[in-house]
Amino acid sequence: MSRRILASFISILLVILFSTYSFAGGQFNGAWPYSPPPVGHFNTFVTNNLSLGIYWDLMEQPLAMYLWATGKWIPLLAVKWSLNRNTNTFRVYLRKGVRWQDGKLFTSKDVVTTFYIGYLYNWAVWRYIDRVSAIDDYTVDFHMSIPASPIVIERYILRTQIRSDAVYSKYASQVITLINQGKTRDSEEMKKLRSEFDQFRPERLIGTGPFILDPKNLTEAEVTLTRFDEYWDAKNINIDKIRIFNGETPAVTPLVLSGEVDYATHGFPPATERQFVQQGIRIVRPPTFAYVALIFNHSIYPLNVKEVRQAIAYAFKRDEAGYLSRGDSAKKIIYMSGMSDNLAPQWLSEAVLKRLNRYDYNPDLASKILTNLGFKKGPDGIWVTDKGQKMEFEILVAAEYADSSATAEYIAGELTKFGIKCTVRTATYSQVPTEIRQGRFHMAIQVMGAAHPHAHFSYYTNLVAWNYPSGFGPGINFPLTQNTKTVGKVDLDKLVTQSAQGYNILEQKKAIEKLALAFNELLPHVPVWDIYGNNPVREGIRVTGWLPDKDLIYKNPVYADNFAIIMILNGTLKGVTK
Repeated sequence: MSRRILASFISILLVILFSTYSFAGGQFNGAWPYSPPPVGHFNTFVTNNLSLGIYWDLMEQPLAMYLWATGKWIPLLAVKWSLNRNTNTFRVYLRKGVRWQDGKLFTSKDVVTTFYIGYLYNWAVWRYIDRVSAIDDYTVDFHMSIPASPIVIERYILRTQIRSDAVYSKYASQVITLINQGKTRDSEEMKKLRSEFDQFRPERLIGTGPFILDPKNLTEAEVTLTRFDEYWDAKNINIDKIRIFNGETPAVTPLVLSGEVDYATHGFPPATERQFVQQGIRIVRPPTFAYVALIFNHSIYPLNVKEVRQAIAYAFKRDEAGYLSRGDSAKKIIYMSGMSDNLAPQWLSEAVLKRLNRYDYNPDLASKILTNLGFKKGPDGIWVTDKGQKMEFEILVAAEYADSSATAEYIAGELTKFGIKCTVRTATYSQVPTEIRQGRFHMAIQVMGAAHPHAHFSYYTNLVAWNYPSGFGPGINFPLTQNTKTVGKVDLDKLVTQSAQGYNILEQKKAIEKLALAFNELLPHVPVWDIYGNNPVREGIRVTGWLPDKDLIYKNPVYADNFAIIMILNGTLKGVTK
């Protein structure tokens, strides 16, 4: 072969290689609040980790992602899966040839390790499964001791980000050993292991996704994710870098206005949104299937009395709270069922929907309820309980969340006018969950419900995840065995499990309807407004290819199966090269 022909051949090869991998071009600028080191860390099982929210799927990739409009899954680390109803086994077939960012091959060991660390942390999937087994390097079985609805078991398993066995095997193997010895997660041995694992700090985050988080690219202000050229689907990644600015709404707003951010998921207040629109910035309004709620510490009297919570629900206007907080991207919760109004009609019959008390604004009725409890208004206009206590409380809220803060201020003002004196207590967004889980609050503004298509997930979030069964602390401390007028005596914890149990969707709906009716009467928290995104989208500065508003991809929730992440993964979004 002549030198000229050889040179031409090499040139063609280089063009092919570079066009495929090295020069996809451009950069995507996003934003997410994170805690930089030393508080922030790379153990993505525990709090303050640097998983970066929606961008986590670009690093520690899940087995699959979901298209909400069609009910179809997008295979990622898994290529297919099946449910054997005779053996109650969910089998997952893994993608071959996938490499971790440290060069190791992805295998079934990684999946097994991930879920056994999840056992240590009481992941909800372990309500149903009792064993995870590697059949071979690329096949994993999840055996269900309690059969679960296919959509629920799929969701729990396929949407879990898979972690590296090389990083976490030391701890997963100890979990398995303790289980084989008959130890449960409540045993002293398991608690000691969890305490040790809480302090484990990997040197970096190692994933299988298309982007790498290198600690040297991480600062207090921003982090840059760089392209992983050995990603299994690298040919479809048309962006070279993801630059993520650190900060909540106040810090991110000027970056959006100045054109530094291409896409943001923060809760922007109405005045800010008007600025975006005046600048010609496109606003996308996807659902979240979650809602803002006023939650209570049930350890505190009289917030642990259902009639008091009902009175509070009558004492302010939920539509005003929503509009003041997020404008057109907030809709008053109507059904008060314990799930988003976007889900309620899918899971509750017309008859049940009609039975639900809508708690429309009625301060006179609220006063009557408190009077019937023996409460009286003092000379200063503040309600006094039957035990002589003034009704004075704090409402905890994340200082950086502009929309939640507006809701807190509005509710505090309305309740104070009604005679329940409330002051707003702010804490940084990263501290608020800890305060709630440790029971260090009176009332708080918190996102409740869940961005999952089955109602089970909302009730798990509302009644378990923020409550004492979570194992994180007393939380809201709401007793899960209750006497109700609507459905009698109920064990809400068992109902949460039953809401996803078995293969008969009608039986699940019966449990869900009981949960909805009980929730509606007991009001463990007051749902306020359904959250819709008001996501600013910038086209053409660094990124192009955003799909039109009518595209079904925008049926996907903002914070679960995020549409921007899917459009990066499938190559729809492209970097603008200059």
